[in-house]
Amino acid sequence: MALRAMRGIVNGAAPELPVPAGGPAVGAREQALAVSRNYLSQPRLTYKTVSGVNGPLVILDHVKFPRYAEIVHLTLPDGTKRSGQVLEVSGSKAVVQVFEGTSGIDAKKTSCEFTGDILRTPVSEDMLGRVFNGSGKPIDRGPVVLAEDFLDIMGQPINPQCRIYPEEMIQTGISAIDGMNSIARGQKIPIFSAAGLPHNEIAAQICRQAGLVKKSKDVVDYSEENFAIVFAAMGVNMETARFFKSDFEENGSMDNVCLFLNLANDPTIERIITPRLALTTAEFLAYQCEKHVLVILTDMSSYAEALREVSAAREEVPGRRGFPGYMYTDLATIYERAGRVEGRNGSITQIPILTMPNDDITHPIPDLTGYITEGQIYVDRQLHNRQIYPPINVLPSLSRLMKSAIGEGMTRKDHADVSNQLVRAFF
Repeated sequence: MALRAMRGIVNGAAPELPVPAGGPAVGAREQALAVSRNYLSQPRLTYKTVSGVNGPLVILDHVKFPRYAEIVHLTLPDGTKRSGQVLEVSGSKAVVQVFEGTSGIDAKKTSCEFTGDILRTPVSEDMLGRVFNGSGKPIDRGPVVLAEDFLDIMGQPINPQCRIYPEEMIQTGISAIDGMNSIARGQKIPIFSAAGLPHNEIAAQICRQAGLVKKSKDVVDYSEENFAIVFAAMGVNMETARFFKSDFEENGSMDNVCLFLNLANDPTIERIITPRLALTTAEFLAYQCEKHVLVILTDMSSYAEALREVSAAREEVPGRRGFPGYMYTDLATIYERAGRVEGRNGSITQIPILTMPNDDITHPIPDLTGYITEGQIYVDRQLHNRQIYPPINVLPSLSRLMKSAIGEGMTRKDHADVSNQLVRAFF
C-alpha cells in the first residue's frame, strides 16, 4: 500500500489513502495526510503547538525555523480559516498576530501552517470601482479580482536618488486648499481634524471633485484617464462606511475609486494592514499602470490605536501616552510611500486624515505626523460652530510644496500673489 502511494506521488497523481478518524488513529490519519500532501504548494508542516493567546497574538512553541513576517494559516476546530503574520521570533518560539482576531481559538485544537512566504496582495487595474474589506477581500458581491501581480504589502524601498521633486497641481475643488494650500503631485499632506468635525464630508468632496490640472490650462479635465483614487477607511462605523460607498456611487466617481473599508467591529489588528494594502494597490496603479493616484487614508488615529494595542499585548516599553516608541518609524513606512519615481509617469499623492484627541495638536499622532509630512490642512472647530463649510483655517494650514505646484504654465501666473493677498486679508 505504501509502495503504491509513493509511486502515485512520483507520477504526479495524489494517492487515495484511507484516512482514519478519531481515537488512537489520529497519528495514522496525520501520516496519511502527510503522504498525500502536495509539498510544492504546501511546503511546510502543520503545527499544533499553540502555547497561549494574548489579545490579537498567538504564541507557538517548537516551530522549526520560523521566519520574521512569515504568513501563517490557522485552522480552528470548526474548520474556520484565519491568517496571521509572524511578529517576533525567539529560537523555536514564534509570536503570530492574527488579522481576523483570536476569538474562538482553542490552544489545544488549533493547527497552524507556516507558508514560508510574506504577505502579498493581488493587484489589478480592475480593482478600480470595487469595494474591499480591511484585509483586501471583495465585499461588493463582485467576482474575485483576477490578479495581474502579487505584491508585498510592505512595498519596495525607493532609492532617494530616483525620486523626482513633486510638482504640478492636483485640484481638490476646495478653494481653501487649491487657492492657498495647493497640493503637488507626489506630496503627502495630512488633514488635522477632531471628533465631531466634518472631515468625512471633506474627504468625500475631495473624491468627487479631485482631478489633474493640465499644463497651460486653468481648469480640470475631469475625463483624464490616468487619474485614480484609492480610499482606505479604518475603524469607521457602519453609517460612515455606508456614507462613503453611497456617495461615491451616487455622484459617479466610484468607477475611478478603489475603496477599502475596515469597520469598527472588525478586528483591530486588521487596521494595521489596511493602509498598506491601499498603498500597495496605489503603487501598482502609479508605477506599472502609470496613473496619477490620490490616496486618502482615514482615520490614522485608529491605525495608531491598533499599533498601541499590539505593542501592549507584546508587553513592550510604552512611549508617550502609551504609544510604542517606534510609532514615528512605523508612520514613516506609510507616509514615505508617496512621491514620484524617475522613469515612471505616475505619482502617488497622500492625504491622510487624523482626528486629534481633545483637539490637541501636540498629541503624539499629529505631532509625529507633522514631522514626516509636508504641511497640514487644519480643520477648525470654531469655524464649524459658526456653520462655515468647509471649516478649514488657512492660517495654521500649510503646504510646503505649494510653490512647485502653481504658477505660469501650471495654474495661473498670479496664483502666488492672489494667495498672499488672501492671507493678508486675515490680519
